[in-house]
Parts: sequence; C-alpha cells; structure tokens
Amino acid sequence: MINNNDFQDEIGDNHIATNAQNPVRKDAFALSDDQKIERIKKDVENILLTLGMDLTDDSMKGTPNRVAKMFVKEIFGGLDPDKKPGSSTFDNNYKYGEMLVEKNITVYSTCEHHLLPIIGRAHVAYISSGRVIGLSKMNRIVNYYAKRPQVQERLTMQIVQELQKALNTEDVACVIDAKHLCVNSRGIGDIESSTVTSEFGGKFKEEQTRREFLDYIKLETKF
Repeated sequence: MINNNDFQDEIGDNHIATNAQNPVRKDAFALSDDQKIERIKKDVENILLTLGMDLTDDSMKGTPNRVAKMFVKEIFGGLDPDKKPGSSTFDNNYKYGEMLVEKNITVYSTCEHHLLPIIGRAHVAYISSGRVIGLSKMNRIVNYYAKRPQVQERLTMQIVQELQKALNTEDVACVIDAKHLCVNSRGIGDIESSTVTSEFGGKFKEEQTRREFLDYIKLETKF
C-alpha cells in the first residue's frame, strides 16, 4: 500500500497538476490582509526558530513580517479577486484583422508544490473578432494569474481563458517558457532546463496560424 505522504510527495516532486483551477477554499477571504499578515508572521517566525535562527539579530528580526507582507501583498496577491485587472476592450475601428502578438512578457510566479519561484516569459496572441484590448492589459492579466501558487499548465490556460472572455473570441494563444527553481535549485538541481507550455484556441489550432504565431516568437527584437 502506498503511503499517503509518499503519494503526495510524488505528485509534488513530479510537478503534477491535480486541479484546473487554483485550489482556494470558500473562506479564503474571510480574513483581512492585515489579519493574514499577522498570522503568517507568527508562522514564519516559528519556522525560523525551529530551524535554529536567532531572531534577535538585527538582520533577522524583521524577516517574519517582511515575508508575511510579501506573501499577502505581492507574490500571492493574484489570489484576491479584488485585485483582478480590468479587461476593458474597444471597438476595432481601424479594422486590423491580422494577428496581434505580445511577446516576452515577464512571468514571476511561485510553484505550488515547493513555494519556489517560476521565472520566465509569456508570449500571447489574439486575432480580433471586432474587439481589441490595450497592450498593457495583456501584461496585467499575465501578472495577475502568475501572482498565486501555480502550476505552469494552469497559468497558461487561465491567461488564454481570460482573454477569450474579454475579447469574445476563441482565437487566443499563449506560450510560456520558464525556469522552475524547484527543479533548478533543489532536487535534481538542473540549472539549464526550462519548461514550455502552450494553449491554443480557435484559429490557433490550425497548423498555419499556429506556425505563424510561433515564428513571430522567434523574431529578434531590435531597437
């Protein structure tokens, strides 16, 4: 019989996703941000004390509070639906009918299995069906869904689904190429490997359109 802890470790060590949505409890927002920070501060303090750290040292005494604020306000801020960026769109009055690609969007996320960073680039594209969205909004959507405990496959899907909803079209695609520090800095310790995920909707499922998108990604940006 497989031990439940061993099974859970196997899922985490192999970075297996078990839910297409972030596994957030129904009472996730019963506490205010300040209350969450206070709770997490005490938990981080306990972790550091258990590890044997001297929290009276000037360098360490503020660490529990800094980590708690970082968790709530920054790296996991995308869990809060109130922080979701607006996805306002506009009429495509200039009748641009070709593919629009926003590439090399910086991705900073956190692996939900080990709470270590995921760092990489997202490349997002859509074909207008009558609506367009501001370029910065595409960056903000990527950033919002990245700022939560994540798996890369889910993040890629969420970005596409959010843009499909905002633009009222299935013709959206996303490719993410990222390094996972849970692979690069621990475990196998492979500092060179990266992970590529993709999600193609609508016309991007067609070979020619998908190939055009992937070719755009390869273009070298020069200034």
